[in-house]
Amino acid sequence: MTEPTLDTNSYDERECSCPREFYQRAELNTSLFFADCKRSIDFVLAYKINSHAPTEVEYADKRRIFEERLIKQGLEVEISHLDQIYFVKLHAPLEVLRRYAEILKLRMPMKEFLSNLSVNERSNRLQYAAQCLSKIPGLSVVKTSTKSVFSSLKTVWQFFLRNIYVDENLFPKRAHRFTAIYSRDKEYLFDIRQDCFFTTAVRSRIVEFILDRQRFPAKRDSEMAFGIERLIAMGVYCAAYPLHDGDIMEVGTMRELLYTNWASVKKWYRYQPLDDIKEYFGVKIGLYFAWLGYYTYMLLLASIVGLACFLYSWISLKNYVPVKDICLRSNVNITMCPLCEWCEFWDLKETCNYAKITYLIDNPSTVFFAVFMSFWATLFLELWKRYSAEITHRWDLTGFDVHEEHPRPQYLARLKNIKPTRTDYVTNIKEPTVPFWRMKLPATVFSFSVVLLLIASAFVALVAVVVYRMSLVATLNNDRSGMTTSKAIVVATSAAAFVNLCLLYVLNYLYSHLAEYLTELEMWRTQTQFDDSLTLKIYLLQFVNYYASIFYIAFFKGKYIGHPGQYIKVFQYRQEECSSGGCLTELCIQLAIIMIGKQAFNTILEVCLPMFWRRVLVIKVGLKKLIGNAVKPNKGKDERWMRDFKLLDWGARSLFPEYLEMVLQYGFVTIFVAAFPLAPFFALLNNILEMRLDAKKLLTHHKRAVSQRVRDIGVWYRILDCIGKLSVITNGFIIAFTSDMIPRWVYRYKSENGSLDGYLDFTLSEFKISDSAELRRLASDSSNITTCKYTDFREPPNSPNQYTYSDMYFIILACRLAFVVVFENFVALVMIFVRWCIPDMSVELRDQIRREIYITNEIIINQEAQRARFERSRRMSMSRNPSVDDVDAASVTEPNLKLIQMEKLLTANEIEMDSIIHGENSTTGISGADC
Repeated sequence: MTEPTLDTNSYDERECSCPREFYQRAELNTSLFFADCKRSIDFVLAYKINSHAPTEVEYADKRRIFEERLIKQGLEVEISHLDQIYFVKLHAPLEVLRRYAEILKLRMPMKEFLSNLSVNERSNRLQYAAQCLSKIPGLSVVKTSTKSVFSSLKTVWQFFLRNIYVDENLFPKRAHRFTAIYSRDKEYLFDIRQDCFFTTAVRSRIVEFILDRQRFPAKRDSEMAFGIERLIAMGVYCAAYPLHDGDIMEVGTMRELLYTNWASVKKWYRYQPLDDIKEYFGVKIGLYFAWLGYYTYMLLLASIVGLACFLYSWISLKNYVPVKDICLRSNVNITMCPLCEWCEFWDLKETCNYAKITYLIDNPSTVFFAVFMSFWATLFLELWKRYSAEITHRWDLTGFDVHEEHPRPQYLARLKNIKPTRTDYVTNIKEPTVPFWRMKLPATVFSFSVVLLLIASAFVALVAVVVYRMSLVATLNNDRSGMTTSKAIVVATSAAAFVNLCLLYVLNYLYSHLAEYLTELEMWRTQTQFDDSLTLKIYLLQFVNYYASIFYIAFFKGKYIGHPGQYIKVFQYRQEECSSGGCLTELCIQLAIIMIGKQAFNTILEVCLPMFWRRVLVIKVGLKKLIGNAVKPNKGKDERWMRDFKLLDWGARSLFPEYLEMVLQYGFVTIFVAAFPLAPFFALLNNILEMRLDAKKLLTHHKRAVSQRVRDIGVWYRILDCIGKLSVITNGFIIAFTSDMIPRWVYRYKSENGSLDGYLDFTLSEFKISDSAELRRLASDSSNITTCKYTDFREPPNSPNQYTYSDMYFIILACRLAFVVVFENFVALVMIFVRWCIPDMSVELRDQIRREIYITNEIIINQEAQRARFERSRRMSMSRNPSVDDVDAASVTEPNLKLIQMEKLLTANEIEMDSIIHGENSTTGISGADC
């Protein structure tokens, strides 16, 4: 096999967006090409002969017709086999790429026509002001004296930045190119003969678009008998995938470069090479890693503030008076009332350690940190919009219109028997409309009903966890092991949190499959609409699943239980009471176990599951070679398509669980941060590892993903915005009603010296044991116990209104409500002010985009005018001498000669494109309007 011949001397970094390694890789790795070593392999279909003869005859017929349709679409096919696996290699010729690039409205880089039309850099106002001020005699001396100090600091700072920014020696900056929507009518604007004009990502995207819309024969007239995904699900093909550019250890490949300098955990402190990630994996994956990196970067500030608040609480713990009263008052025994029906009387001194833990999360810094995190959430979203605007401009997504997206093949297939009745305003294409009463409404009602049923199942799981926790407390109190009531409740809370975490994973598996089925029934037109609807469903179910137990502990547990002698019972059983350390301690334990446990479990799964599923793939397909060969350097034993076949598929929605995991974490960090100040710190540690493990998983264990074009993170931004607003409400209520912050403030205000001396007795109410038959039976063994204490603000036994709420209860309740109102409004006003101060796009970027649009239009206008002049001169020449088919070559300038050559290349007519768009050509695979 001869090496492909490419002219490496013609490489021009200004005109080509491909790195120099593009040419070097092509010369080294012949398994990326057909047998002629000239035509690149843009996609691979793999299949295995079925041992059951009748089934294989049916499969072979489907493959034959399907591949014939691909050939009619212009794709070139080459078949190879290895280890009983057959590989159908597909190549998209230039004509196919041109035709479908116009159909898909791809934005492609333009030629460098006018060198004098360049984007002007805005002058730096600060530098200009400094130059003006330096002319003042007094300030010029200051400038001279501070220049050396500034230079030394700048040197140190630049050295630091060089070690965290992207290494430009490995990932050089890409030159900015003007782009325009590709059109064969204006093909003279683009250098289509450039080797890297249609990049590998673009080629694979076009081929996948063709594969998704080709029909195959079916026993019955099935509306879903089309697309490569259906063939893979039926077992006709085993896999369909584009190729990696080499092995992860093959020097000179982009895969090896990303694996070594991006996916390595050792490079955790380095910025990500986002431009190269986008070029290799596409915009959708590149945007995910851009968002994850920015979110992790913003968590650094929240983690520092959270650690500072925790350190403050740790230092000030020794001076907290209520803890001293509980731990150091050895001469006073305070007997507390039982916390459950199976519990005994207990001494308040048992809660010494729990009181210390409670203070670490319930102290004056809690309010500050809750307010700070509300501002942080707003700042994060606003700065992300600003940063996202820069990314979308850099990746040329500003002109991407989601309304131009093509309909889903599944959508058109289910409506194939419905006549087109709607003309799309943007594309001007007639499409069928989903019948509202016959299809849309029943599917929506059914979907809504099932979602409500699933939410109810989540609440049933919550009740089961509560019953388990209460049963475990009763068991621990009656096993005669000497365990105190307080310790038993904490142990039961921790065990129940682990059980709850296991139930979450079981329910999540059920939710994901049902949500996808329901979304398919709703008949969404485009893939973006389908993904948004599916995202909302699954996130709603996950939200209830993960946060229901936390909301229960924060706002309901121990709030409506009554008092000793008159408890409010449900099914003749007492409700759960909070542990001796308070509900905030239990809330912190629940949060820590679910959040940290979920992150640790997901990390283990992300490391182990890909390796497990790859071995399952080997056993399922029946490969003889070891799976390890897929990631070792290529020594000539396997071709590239064989080695990539051993990797796992990266589906169209594989990023969904990654986004979901991070958004759920964002909820833990913001919604309940008042109960767990260390949540941002643990999230930061997890994300640093998550980012590199996700990258390693993509490069090592998965086939190369097909490039997908998106403009932003989609519906996830709206979910994050809703979480930020909800966090203000929840944190305000947690501080007001779950913590003891408001009672402490009221007591300080009422006390003479403003201290907390006597605060412990202030929060306890007294109950006379003789007023309750249940307590009399418990106290029969200890005749000296006549009263017990409980945490509440009620009248004493000797009061005429015994055991009713005292005046102090209503004063504190009014203060709690007032705090919520003030907290919510203050934070909301500041959030509005922050949004107003930070525009979605910087002035410089806005002006730069306007300038580039102007330049692009000028280029098109100038070239159109030049083309019109040339056409007019040619017609005049032909009118003078009709026998001359063209203008004399001597009179044709170089730009006009290029136009003549381009016109000769435009052989495909517009009828062919219209037939593809409207589905009139039978070779497109779908009748009606498949695009």
